[in-house]
Amino acid sequence: MGGDEQDGQMEEGAPAQPAPWEFVLPEETATEDLGLFLSEFLMPGDVVALSGGLGGGKTTLARAIIRELAGDARLEVPSPTFTLIQPYAARDGRPIVHADLYRLRDPDELVELGFDEMAEGAITLVEWPDRMPPRGGPVLTVDLSLRAEFGPEARLARIDGAGGMRARLDRARAVRRLLDRSGWDIAERTLMQGDASSRAYERLTKPDGTSAVLMIAPPRPDGPPVRDGKPYSAIVHLAESVHAFVALDRGLRALGFSAPKIYGEDLTEGLLILEDLGSEPVVEGGAPRPERYAEAVRVLAKLHANPLPPVLPVAEGIEHRLPPYDMEALLFEAELMPEWYAPAIRNVSLSAEARAAFVDLWRAALRGAIPDRPTWTLRDYHSPNLIWLPERDGLERVGLIDFQDAVMGHPAYDVASLLQDARVDSSAEFELRLLGLYARERRGRDPAFDVGAFATAYALLAAQRATKILGIFARLDRRDGKPGYLAHLPRIEGYLARNLAHPALAGLRAWHADHLPGLVAPAPEP
Repeated sequence: MGGDEQDGQMEEGAPAQPAPWEFVLPEETATEDLGLFLSEFLMPGDVVALSGGLGGGKTTLARAIIRELAGDARLEVPSPTFTLIQPYAARDGRPIVHADLYRLRDPDELVELGFDEMAEGAITLVEWPDRMPPRGGPVLTVDLSLRAEFGPEARLARIDGAGGMRARLDRARAVRRLLDRSGWDIAERTLMQGDASSRAYERLTKPDGTSAVLMIAPPRPDGPPVRDGKPYSAIVHLAESVHAFVALDRGLRALGFSAPKIYGEDLTEGLLILEDLGSEPVVEGGAPRPERYAEAVRVLAKLHANPLPPVLPVAEGIEHRLPPYDMEALLFEAELMPEWYAPAIRNVSLSAEARAAFVDLWRAALRGAIPDRPTWTLRDYHSPNLIWLPERDGLERVGLIDFQDAVMGHPAYDVASLLQDARVDSSAEFELRLLGLYARERRGRDPAFDVGAFATAYALLAAQRATKILGIFARLDRRDGKPGYLAHLPRIEGYLARNLAHPALAGLRAWHADHLPGLVAPAPEP
């Protein structure tokens, strides 16, 4: 497979545009294989523009794509030369539209046929797309031409994309290359449930049942500047590439923890093939399983007792530096609550003075959570990211799968993340019992461990984390159209009220009593 030089002259100083992907399809089965590949990354709203002369293989390719999307290798997919438009349904219910516009006399006919309504939200495959009015959105262009010099059935394929499609095409090619060289090319790929991030995951299953997880985490582009010319991700120190995951993964495994083995990697494209740790949870029915939570607490106590470096190797000549979980990041995260939660959930418009007082109070409070010896703060150490591995021994029974946003911070943060999980009901009594377990484990490994200072930092960082999550979940609803996270708000509100009762948060408790009284627990009766 190869490419050609980009036609035409480029404006001096303009970024080079990638050349279309060109290669020879030696026979019809190769065209069908191409259809299977393209179907892997097509999404609702995409248009596949199939060009080429008569007999070029457009319908063969469209048929292969439709059959793969529908999950039916025997599905009858005739050429829509006479009907012009033929609808189908994918295996997950998504609509598919196959159109052949060769006989189209006038674009107005498409309106009469209801093409726009059928294509909205569908994966649309269009033969003879030059007869269709220009369309926006992602478009994959495929040109097929007979090339007898390469064989009697050979075709030359020329593929490109617009509207974000080219990046998806290039990533899909990188995935295929990684699967091939890592020995996972014959595995069946199944989309796994994602999270609130931009990452995607697929479970890879070989014919013998062996499985792995494909992590697709392309480099994070900088968002718009939100403060002092810096984007949100830079202020709060979110990982911008897969390098952070690789570094922490190898660092955790070197310490004897059960992070997944890495079977294959493409650091440039942000692709990893990881050991499949399974899906057995540490919770049951929305509540912690005490023995599993106890082991998760012991994992943190062991981790935090070690002096941990802020710089870790990624690959030959590449290192990752864990950023500090500094005051700027902690304050900016806390501000998400007055910015998003207060107006969207509580219908409260805070004055500039109230918001400034909020920040000042948090700045003063968080001075009590500056660690004497910063440690790895994994940041998302909670039930969705902990896998129980009963076939292993001791602390290795706790599998760790999400730590790419790790920073150098206070050990109390991850303990709070576990014991005040946004998705899990955890009583104050259970929380206190496991805090006691953490303190005993830490003292057993580090006799100088200061329980009182840790308890204060725990209350402060648990309150900061609850405050941040209230803002993030409100933002996921209002900005990103993900209302499912709102179901967790009452639980997080309860955690925040619990934390605000600590004396170190007296000033913030008074602020909430004045501006958001629903987040303050009622004072006990005398």
